[in-house]
Amino acid sequence: MDLNATIVSKNEQIELSLLKEKNVELFIKREDLIHPFVSGNKFRKLKYNIEEAIKLKKKSVLTFGGAYSNHIAATAVAGKLAGLKTFAVIRGDELGKNIKETLEGNPTLRKAAENGMKFHFVSRELYRQKTSFGFIEKMKNKWGDFYMIPEGGTNGLAVEGCQEILTEQDSKFDYICAAVGTGGTISGIIKSLEKHQKVIGFPALKGAFLSEEIKKYTIRKDNWSLQKKYHFGGYAKFNDELIEFINTFKEKTGVLLDPVYTGKMLFGILDLIKKDTFEEGTKILAVHTGGIQGIDGFNANLVKKNLQIINV
Repeated sequence: MDLNATIVSKNEQIELSLLKEKNVELFIKREDLIHPFVSGNKFRKLKYNIEEAIKLKKKSVLTFGGAYSNHIAATAVAGKLAGLKTFAVIRGDELGKNIKETLEGNPTLRKAAENGMKFHFVSRELYRQKTSFGFIEKMKNKWGDFYMIPEGGTNGLAVEGCQEILTEQDSKFDYICAAVGTGGTISGIIKSLEKHQKVIGFPALKGAFLSEEIKKYTIRKDNWSLQKKYHFGGYAKFNDELIEFINTFKEKTGVLLDPVYTGKMLFGILDLIKKDTFEEGTKILAVHTGGIQGIDGFNANLVKKNLQIINV
C-alpha cells in the first residue's frame, strides 16, 4: 500500500424500511475498505505524519495508546510499509509482566508486534505524564531519536489528511456524520465542507472537552454540532443493545460496524431519523472510519464474560 497514494473510497447506499418510511437517504462512505489495518481515518491521519517523519529523516516513530487501540496497530503497519521502526507507550503496566501471554490474548498488540513494533508498558498514573519533557527524554534514551505522533493520531497533519475524506461527488449530501474520538477526523471534515452542508459528530466517549479540541483545528462554528447521548457509557463501553444493533445492521445491510465508534454513530443516526430530526428528502453521508481489526479483541472479552459476540 502506498501511503502517498490518493485514495477514494466508495459511497454505499443503505436500504432500510425506516429510511423509506421517513423519506431520508443514508449512504456510508466505506473508508474501512482502504486497507485491512491502516484503514479509514487511521490512514488519513497517518498519511502526512509518516511523510513528515521521512522528510525530517527520522528512522522511527513513537506513539501512544491503550491495549486495544486501532491507532497502535495501524501505526505499526504504516511504519513497516514506509520502512520506519515503530515504538509505542502502552497504558497498563500489568500487560508488560508476561509479554507472551499478553500478545496471545490481544490481537491488536499481536498485529503490531508482528509488524515490528516495540512496546513500553506504563502504569495509568505514569501514562498521564506521557508527553512531559522528562518522560519523552527517557524514551529517547531507550530508543534514540524518533518522530512523535500523539495518542489517537490527531495533530495538524492528521487534520490535513482528514480534509481529503470528502470529494466533489459528496457535495450532494446535506449532512455528513462522523464518530468522534480525539476530534481530528471531524475537524478535517468541517474544514472541507461545502457552504450548504453540516456535520454531526457522535462522540464515542463522555466529556465536554471535545468541543474545545475541535475548536483548536477549525475556526468554523456554524456548520457542526455534537450529539453527545450515544456514547453508551463512555469510551469502549457497550451494552447488549449496541451489540444486537451491530449484528442486525450487518445482517440487513452487509456492512460491519465496530463497537467503539461506528456502531454508536449509526445507532445514533437511525435513532435521530426515527425521531424525525431530519426533514423529508434529506441526504446523509456517514463516514465509516474503520476499526474493524479491533473486533477480534473485543469479541475475546465478550466470550470471557459469556456475552453475545459481534458476528464478523
